[in-house]
Amino acid sequence: MVDFRLYLITDRHQCAGRSLAEVLRATCEAGVRAVQLREKDLGSGDLFKLAEEVHSVLRPGGARLFLNDRADIARAVNAAGVHLPEMGIPVQAARRALGPGGMVGVSTHDPDGAHRAEDAGADFITFGPVFFAPSKSMYGQPLGIERLEAVARRRTLPVFAIGGIQPDRVRPCLDAGAWGVAVISAVLSAPDPAGVVRAFGKELGGL
Repeated sequence: MVDFRLYLITDRHQCAGRSLAEVLRATCEAGVRAVQLREKDLGSGDLFKLAEEVHSVLRPGGARLFLNDRADIARAVNAAGVHLPEMGIPVQAARRALGPGGMVGVSTHDPDGAHRAEDAGADFITFGPVFFAPSKSMYGQPLGIERLEAVARRRTLPVFAIGGIQPDRVRPCLDAGAWGVAVISAVLSAPDPAGVVRAFGKELGGL
């Protein structure tokens, strides 16, 4: 069950000189309930070690951990689930690798991708970039609120808007039908990550 509205995605290079664990500890104390570990430049061994460290930070507050694209490591550290790229392994294959109760999210960038993810049995999707974001520039121009609405209104699974999301952009996303928002730099790079998390929580009506 997707019971979180803010989906925090990691990039340890965007933590403004702080350790990822330090920033995540602050965000969890502020109420973050779901984190995707997305560190694509790490090899398997280093990613496993970081996943264990991050999970130990998240566990006391009950925040869920998702591993980007690595169902094997997700299962090894007893994470809540995995988040797949749009053209990643099939959803059901990831679910088998995770074992009973594992959750699967999928990144999508157009209506067809969202439709395929839903048909494949994903638990939730991210859709974007809705607004401009440097980390999503490889996906082209921002898709905008209208395309977000075209996807969110036609899907029965939770849709998280991603790409350039700040607290003051939450309301338009929710009005378009998004379940929640996914963020990276808005929180990780902020001087006060916990304060930004609380600001998102206020706009989302809960984290």
